[in-house]
Amino acid sequence: MHRVGSAGNNSNSSRPRKEKRLTYVLNDSDDTKHSAGINCLAVLKSSVSDGCNYLFTGSRDGTLKRWALAEDAATCSATFESHVDWVNDTVIAGENTLVSCSSDTTLKIWNCLSDGTCTRTLRQHSDYVTCLAAAERNANVVASGGLGGEVFVWDIEAAVTPLSKSSDVMEDDFSNGINGSANSLPVSSLRPISSNNSITAHTTQCPGYVPIAAKGHKESVYALAMNDNGSLLVSGGTEKVVRVWDPRTGSKTMKLRGHTDNVRALLLDSTGRYCLSGSSDSMIRLWDLGQQRCVHSYAVHTDSVWALASTPTFTHVYSGGRDLSLYLTDLTTRESLLLCTKEHPVLQLALHDDSIWVATTDSSVHRWPAEGRNPQKVFQRGGSFLAGNLSFSRARVSLEGSTPAAVYKEPIFSIPGTPAIVQHEILNNRRHVLTKDTAGSVKLWEITRGVVVEEYGQVSFDEKKQELFEMVSIPAWFTVDTRLGSLSVHLDTPQCFSAEMYSVDLNITGKPEDDKVNLARETLKGLLAHWMTKRRQRLGSQASANGDVLSGKDNTARSLAHSRIEVDGNAENDSMVHPPFEFSMVSPPSIISEGSQGGPWRKKITELDGTEDEKDFPWWVLDCVLNNRLPPRENTKCSFYLHPCEGTAVQILTQGKLSAPRILRINKVVNYVVEKMVLDKPIDTGNTDGSLAPGHGGQLRHSAVVDGSFKSGLKPWPKPRPSVEILCNNQVLSTDMSLATVRAYIWKKPEDLVLNYRVVQGR
Repeated sequence: MHRVGSAGNNSNSSRPRKEKRLTYVLNDSDDTKHSAGINCLAVLKSSVSDGCNYLFTGSRDGTLKRWALAEDAATCSATFESHVDWVNDTVIAGENTLVSCSSDTTLKIWNCLSDGTCTRTLRQHSDYVTCLAAAERNANVVASGGLGGEVFVWDIEAAVTPLSKSSDVMEDDFSNGINGSANSLPVSSLRPISSNNSITAHTTQCPGYVPIAAKGHKESVYALAMNDNGSLLVSGGTEKVVRVWDPRTGSKTMKLRGHTDNVRALLLDSTGRYCLSGSSDSMIRLWDLGQQRCVHSYAVHTDSVWALASTPTFTHVYSGGRDLSLYLTDLTTRESLLLCTKEHPVLQLALHDDSIWVATTDSSVHRWPAEGRNPQKVFQRGGSFLAGNLSFSRARVSLEGSTPAAVYKEPIFSIPGTPAIVQHEILNNRRHVLTKDTAGSVKLWEITRGVVVEEYGQVSFDEKKQELFEMVSIPAWFTVDTRLGSLSVHLDTPQCFSAEMYSVDLNITGKPEDDKVNLARETLKGLLAHWMTKRRQRLGSQASANGDVLSGKDNTARSLAHSRIEVDGNAENDSMVHPPFEFSMVSPPSIISEGSQGGPWRKKITELDGTEDEKDFPWWVLDCVLNNRLPPRENTKCSFYLHPCEGTAVQILTQGKLSAPRILRINKVVNYVVEKMVLDKPIDTGNTDGSLAPGHGGQLRHSAVVDGSFKSGLKPWPKPRPSVEILCNNQVLSTDMSLATVRAYIWKKPEDLVLNYRVVQGR
């Protein structure tokens, strides 16, 4: 399973404190499709005959979706968005409670029929939560297992019902269940991503509640199953054994050995007597728990078995896995049929009347015929084979080419997803990212607006990358990953504030062309524009009620240490969002972040209501957006020497080192040289951007003020401006190059940059 680093602070106090990160996830299509593989499925059948049935899907894109099912259609009626990493499993507890688990180490509880708002976040696992199991007839019991070797049994009602009206402090202290109980985890064992609280107090588990811990696994847990009344729990993982527990006490009852590789899927019959297991050794095994032994082995697959689903009577099993195949096997006669083959590995199955939903590593979900009520109907079509009990015999048959023919060629219908992004390249201009998805389509994204600006179709990614190459040097102010199938753009302070551009280069009208624009600051303003509007409305209504006058600046982050903050002097503290930084409200990005009191959270930017504050957002984000203050940045200046070319009879303008912003264009250097040389024109010491002017801190220093006559007896220039070229390493520089670009691509040395100038005759 794919692993990622923590999004939170490092718990090792000897290291420097790492500031919270802000991430935004881009989406170029409507919100009704998944953009990555589907890890889990759950079907909710209506209790009334003419009511709507629902399918729930959980994806590697970090969201769950609810689909209203019709005869031959499925409509997305809600998106459940709160997890910040892959959703790995989901179960329905009782009539309308949905429980999901994720690689973000949390379980989340939702109302199945809600608009997608998370009602509780449960934090007890120290690593990815991989699997869940629910008791069919005991609505409150849900078990969870994960990579930390932990298995917890939750009483959902107790976990979400407050014992008493407690203060926020109580909720903050106990939301992890760390209260000295024998079952709770020491703080140090919690991975940093699972900070002590959820985004707000009302979404965290009840103070003091601790789930029952089934202790015994030494390694990762990948599969769980529970019988109908919740009196029996089985688990499996990388230890290759099936463990059996009493979920009411967490005590071990037995251990079943037989598999030779990871146990990846488990099923229990309703009574809890029989257990089916699927393993990476490609075998399916049927266990009699009363006899504590394996009574049948089924060599059906040629590779890992990852998903199992049984008929209600537990007479037949549907199985899928890494060999891209879905089989139906009669557990008594050992007859097996290949129902269909797919293009992607099968991750989970959900039987729905006479059909079966199949989830794969693709973002689409397919519904296939299955005859769940009368599976013998399928066998009457013929084409079955007898499942052996040795995996190598099945593999040998496969190699000999006698693979069975699939019964079904096409699914009944499909719920399409969007292709996941699998390759990306950040372009040199640091505003565009080139991506390629699973369909081979290449697109160009503008990350400061969150939109696709060009779709190139199925072209060579590498050739397009070379074609789009620009000789520009802009600091790396963000990082990107495609783990969620979409572009996730990460901003970390203070690195994110290192990139600036002139407003003229961004085509911003209404601003002086030499105004410096900080890319991260403007991007944050664009992302939080909706939040700012809501916040102003809220503060405005409060102020009008109190008769207060709102000041221009916000005091939320005033208490922060000013020693580590600089006010962006060039910024006019406007809340105006310029066109290159306006994000789409049709397909808005989602924000993933963390504040001073909580674990990471995720929300669409259009769903922020203006009440979020430093408990929810990193302090540096608020201080930037509300107060226009930026953390101190690395040196944004470039030092260089300016000398005449060898052999040219031009006076030396300056004896010492000069300093100017990294983004300064060579045409400014040309202007500086010309103005120094034209004697009857006063020297301009007040350039609009304050650069290349003597005497001001951080600008062009040690400038030699010309005293009115050229040395070496040269005659003064006539009134027409001389034509001057700037060179570096004997290469004439384009006037639209920046100093940073020249240093990176022409100079290519660690020493201070050396520029030469010469007069071009006859222009």
